[in-house]
Amino acid sequence: MDTPNLKFCYNKGCGAKFNPDENKEDSCTFHPGPPYFHDAYKIWKCCNKKSTDFTAWLNFEGCTRGPHNPVKPDVPKIQQTQPKAEEKIPIRVLVTGAAGQIGYSLVIQIAKGDVFGKETPIVLVMLDIPPLGEVLKGVELELYDCALANLIAVEPVTTEEAAFKDIDYAFLVGAMPRKEGMERKDLLAANVKIFKSQGLALAKYSKPTVKVLVVGNPANTNAFICAKYAAEKIPTKNFSAMTRLDHNRAIAQIAARCGVDCGSVKKVIIWGNHSSTQFPDVKHAKVIKGGTEIGAYEAVNDVPWIQNEFISTVQKRGAVIIEKRKLSSAMSAAKAACDHIHDWHFGTKPGDWVSMAVPSDGSYGIPKGLVFSFPITIDAKTRNWKIVQGLELDDFTKQKIEITTEPKVFLNLFLMDSSNLLLCYNKGCGAKFNPAENKEDSCIFHPGPPYFHDAYKIWKCCNKKSTDFSTWLSFEGCTRGPHNPDKPCNDVPKVLLSQPEVDEK
Repeated sequence: MDTPNLKFCYNKGCGAKFNPDENKEDSCTFHPGPPYFHDAYKIWKCCNKKSTDFTAWLNFEGCTRGPHNPVKPDVPKIQQTQPKAEEKIPIRVLVTGAAGQIGYSLVIQIAKGDVFGKETPIVLVMLDIPPLGEVLKGVELELYDCALANLIAVEPVTTEEAAFKDIDYAFLVGAMPRKEGMERKDLLAANVKIFKSQGLALAKYSKPTVKVLVVGNPANTNAFICAKYAAEKIPTKNFSAMTRLDHNRAIAQIAARCGVDCGSVKKVIIWGNHSSTQFPDVKHAKVIKGGTEIGAYEAVNDVPWIQNEFISTVQKRGAVIIEKRKLSSAMSAAKAACDHIHDWHFGTKPGDWVSMAVPSDGSYGIPKGLVFSFPITIDAKTRNWKIVQGLELDDFTKQKIEITTEPKVFLNLFLMDSSNLLLCYNKGCGAKFNPAENKEDSCIFHPGPPYFHDAYKIWKCCNKKSTDFSTWLSFEGCTRGPHNPDKPCNDVPKVLLSQPEVDEK
């Protein structure tokens, strides 16, 4: 029997030998798109299958069926790490909490070019907790089904190392939500843990030029924590918290009141914290009405409305949406996050500014380091932001800014800066504590004096005793109360000596 004249198939991902007489329209499974090499990844552009292992990448099954191809190409068409002049380097973007509502609305806007432009290739990294890994994979499939030309790859991950590696931008959406019955200190403690870990991961794995937007609430405090723990590698100016949703809400309210589109309103300001104490300020805002640019106060022509209903509406908008929808804002929050990063990437429009919560440099009397929302302009070339200077603040504005800078927002400073922690002088404690978190049950201590008798060291309040001094000192206190920052005026501790009083045994 004659051996058939077998040919070699040069379709990418095939490489099989075939009988030309049996070559059918569906004989071969191959990759029609070119391979794409970026950083450590080898990617099939046609189906976005990728791997850092070359052999594993070569062994990915093709995504298209067709006849075998016996024609050897002269030079394999491979997109190298250094793209040609007309090709753009992909931007690596991370979204945390990507399986949640905001994340679901956010990833499609990033992927289809609303943030970085329709022609900019995107590698989209989606991080969430391991139990939601399958949900992430479902979102990945949907993104591929959108058939977006500029979406190079989607990476659903559940570890910080994989998520933060070499990213250019980070949308930190995932945070611990406040649950029913949860105290504020418990919410803050949970988020300190999350954003400390992510700050350290940014410093360890990300590029030093990464831009970070914190969306997860309490956003200002979370941004402060994250920036502090990433400071070893990443400048503080690369961190911001989102108040753009409030900014957009303010624009929409003024536009509706004046009967114009939202594009005709500019220079609104959100001062302060993303909370019910924020101050939406339109004192310097402009409205284009009838082809003429006029001040927002003049355009609205209703000062009581501006200083009461308008402010209240913006401050409470999130709560109203929760009441109506039974869920928090997601679509509008995702749009605001996209607006925030879009302007950070491309710069602000001439003659306008945006609202961003950034580390204060002391402008307008806001304490340095406090993450606070200001009017911001951004240079398109350097992507550096700058707080707008020289705005005149009337008494009404100053009063509102003072409210949103109330003492409790200084909590974020005390959380991180050990120089702000105070020493507790309660006996049996000696811990350092944050005065903003000092509650009625924060400290466990011994209220009674120590009592030394024979070889024993005794706490009179609870009669705990030991002959070993270190063991005696380590006995846990018997009473709860607030930490005590007041050092005793007498340096000599009050100690009962060996001779007890008559009524003591």
